[in-house]
Amino acid sequence: MAERGRPRAFDREKALKAALRLFWEHGYEGTSIAELKAAMGINGPSLYAAFGSKEELCRGSSALYEREYGAALLAILNDTTDARAAVETLLAAIADMRCEDGPRGCLVSTGETACGPANSAVARHVADRRGVLRNALTDRLTRAAAEGDIPAGIDIPALAAFYTAMIQGLSIQARDGADAALLAAIIKRAMEAWPGD
Repeated sequence: MAERGRPRAFDREKALKAALRLFWEHGYEGTSIAELKAAMGINGPSLYAAFGSKEELCRGSSALYEREYGAALLAILNDTTDARAAVETLLAAIADMRCEDGPRGCLVSTGETACGPANSAVARHVADRRGVLRNALTDRLTRAAAEGDIPAGIDIPALAAFYTAMIQGLSIQARDGADAALLAAIIKRAMEAWPGD
């Protein structure tokens, strides 16, 4: 049976990309509904009809981010045979991330982190998203230890937490305008902490 009513007058994926850019650039609390409506080219009733709420729109934007950016980051960990090279390549990719000539750095490390108590559900969602990469890093390092790629006895959770902290720091440095040379120097220093080096 054909869908009744007036068809949507906007492209949902395009609208999500516009919302993603705003959340990446201004954060969740720094992005107003008025800005979202203007960037997405829709009115308030259409926004709520299509996405439910600002929080649900944020979640939809995060899902889009994971498809367009996050999957590639996770692939680096799985597609690089040497664990050290995988981590170094991942750090370089994070430092170089940007949203269509917009904000630099990782969305979940910088763009959606500042949420007060009124938006604790969003803060939890973003923390969970950060956990996905940390868990993937932990899994990759665990595999490296099993394969003898890193010395036995290394505290894998601590090592994963260290490189996760480096990812978050690099993202903030990139967001703040650090140039490529500085970011490369930070990555070089981070890799000097690699076990066995």
